Amino acid sequence: MNVSKLCIKHAGRTVVDIAFSITSSLALVGQSGSGKSLTLKAILSMLPDSMECDFVYEADFELVAGGSVAFVPQNPFTALSPMTKIKKQFFIESEKVKKLFAQVGLDTELLERFAPELSGGQLQRVVLAMALESNPKLLLLDEPTTALDPKNRVLILQLLKELQKEFGFKILFVTHDMNSAAALCEDICVIKDGKVVEYGVLAQTIQAPLQEYTKTLIEANFANREFRK
Repeated sequence: MNVSKLCIKHAGRTVVDIAFSITSSLALVGQSGSGKSLTLKAILSMLPDSMECDFVYEADFELVAGGSVAFVPQNPFTALSPMTKIKKQFFIESEKVKKLFAQVGLDTELLERFAPELSGGQLQRVVLAMALESNPKLLLLDEPTTALDPKNRVLILQLLKELQKEFGFKILFVTHDMNSAAALCEDICVIKDGKVVEYGVLAQTIQAPLQEYTKTLIEANFANREFRK
């Protein structure tokens, strides 16, 4: 198994020190301040200069430098230019864009519109289509359903599973939401204060968490029935 190791330091203090691997789909889960966002920024080479990063990565993340990694941000409303037609925000030929739109369940008529004219669910599908235009082998997801209503949240997670089967990419899903993680991923890496506290098959972890911290995350998420409607 390929294992990637990441260590981030700030002012001489270690703030993240984790190891993980991605077989198919991995959820990186933790509360705010656990180190999830720092991990994602490190992978994307977006850490501030004040932080030191030692990222020893195996096969999955060799793709970063080669451009075969795509990133889907948290908020689709800020991911697109509001002043440019959707069709002008792609960098591939129009026929390929239309094919991608069909694959993410969008009408090609939307290509002639501007981002503010689309709903949140439509915008997230546009962002997914953009991520897929490079035919990535690894998809980095930063809480891509947070800004969506419950119905669209479920639909986007289902779409991601279908697209993964169709395109064959791996997934690293950064989230605090156990519900969404359970709907999308096979494995889970739970982090707290920059350390891995639990790692394993997601379904098994939900059924029998080993750590109290993990149990607290599960109970807090599944107490919110809004997602399950």
